[in-house]
Amino acid sequence: MHKSRFCTGIALLALSASGCGLAAASNGRDIMVPAEPTLIDFVDPATVVGLSTATVTEGDPTAGRYVHIKYPVLTDAPALNRMLKAGAERQLKDFRRTTRGDAPILPKPELNVEWQFAAASPEAVGVRLRTGEFLGTNWGNSTRTYWFDPRSGKAARSTGLLAGRPALDRLAALVKEALAERGGQVERSRVTADADTFDSMAFNRNGDLVVEFDDCEVGRCSLGRVAVAVPAQQVAPLLSDLGRRAQQAVREAARRSAHPVNPGFAATSSPDAVSNRAGNVDCAKRKCVALTFDDGPGPYTGRLLDLLAEQRARATFFTVGGGVASEPALVRRMSMEGHLVGNHSWAHRDLSKQPSSKVADSLGKTSDAVSEVIGQTPTLVRPPYGAVSQEVRDVAREMGCSVVTWDVDPEDQTATKASDIADRVVREAHPGAIILMHDIHRETVDAVPDILKRLRGKGYSLVTVPELYGSAGMQAGRMYRSGNELPGKQPLT
Repeated sequence: MHKSRFCTGIALLALSASGCGLAAASNGRDIMVPAEPTLIDFVDPATVVGLSTATVTEGDPTAGRYVHIKYPVLTDAPALNRMLKAGAERQLKDFRRTTRGDAPILPKPELNVEWQFAAASPEAVGVRLRTGEFLGTNWGNSTRTYWFDPRSGKAARSTGLLAGRPALDRLAALVKEALAERGGQVERSRVTADADTFDSMAFNRNGDLVVEFDDCEVGRCSLGRVAVAVPAQQVAPLLSDLGRRAQQAVREAARRSAHPVNPGFAATSSPDAVSNRAGNVDCAKRKCVALTFDDGPGPYTGRLLDLLAEQRARATFFTVGGGVASEPALVRRMSMEGHLVGNHSWAHRDLSKQPSSKVADSLGKTSDAVSEVIGQTPTLVRPPYGAVSQEVRDVAREMGCSVVTWDVDPEDQTATKASDIADRVVREAHPGAIILMHDIHRETVDAVPDILKRLRGKGYSLVTVPELYGSAGMQAGRMYRSGNELPGKQPLT
């Protein structure tokens, strides 16, 4: 029976939407174009003390669905942690019920949740969860924002920013007035004064209250994100004590920062990523295997690096972009210690369901994040869940990257014993094997010493993926699942 995995991890970097004006040239002068008022500046989680994350995953070969949920865990906010965990468990339960059935659904249904800090200060903490759900045709997106009051130690839904029911009624009226400007595209009658409708609220840098609606909630699904910014002066009388402190915290953070958090990374021209210890093993003459680790960096990545260093073994790390940006020291250490850093997308959504533009955005942001940290650009891409489409291969080729999957899966996503993981790896290992593992799981890292000892006892050398292919090298756009394959016989497109 399939099991979900809850495990502690490292926070994703929250990409923020710029709240500053945009300069546009007109008649030889720079004119500031007003910013979109519903955009929110998100806090860089790397600046938050006492932060880790929890991860819930499903996606092994026996699962009928893909699930990747991340949410933050704060040392000093147990009530918020409990609320976020309960919400994640409820989402997973509902998603399982929705996708339950005898006949498999293809492409697989998917639930993906990523998060951002809407605020993080001694006065108020806001966590915005962005959910993407795929049920066979299109993605549906929704948001929820939870708030924590460090003074009282209590957590609340977004309506906790308001001073009771009368304030919620008044806010609903103000939102309806604002939506009237959008004509028949929006059905204002769907805006009801309840906690489920107003489940995602945060402040922009000016103190306006941004109310977000889910896809299809108040209008046609094709509208995408619908949000309203209620001006600060109008919302001020409606706020609770927590709401006033949250509003002030966001304003103060904006004043302290000369510029809002960068919504992306500048494109770089760094050299290709390589292992600085590659070349001392000839895999044409020796038995080689490549250990690969997905989804990190995570809470056990540092220990894993210690174990690999002790045994002088190399590995390939397929890193998630947000984690790279928030835990650069671990990624830098990977590279410095002779491992190879690869690209595992930005938020772990199934890229085979995405159009080329979104595939390029996800892989491009991750590549830039890695390059910024280690000064080298990844040349290997592993799509989440190993799901590969022609669009993924085309984008990888344009980026100069090879696509890497695997041919040995010890099912460490569901294993509860390190010994089981080690047994499967050793049993299925063969010369040229690419072995899939995940460094976000404690049991996986616990299995590594036994894996290294037993593989070495069988005469194997532990190398990075490109070393399996020796002088033949790896070509951009081609897919590689084993060092034993003859990729030259694959079509490029």
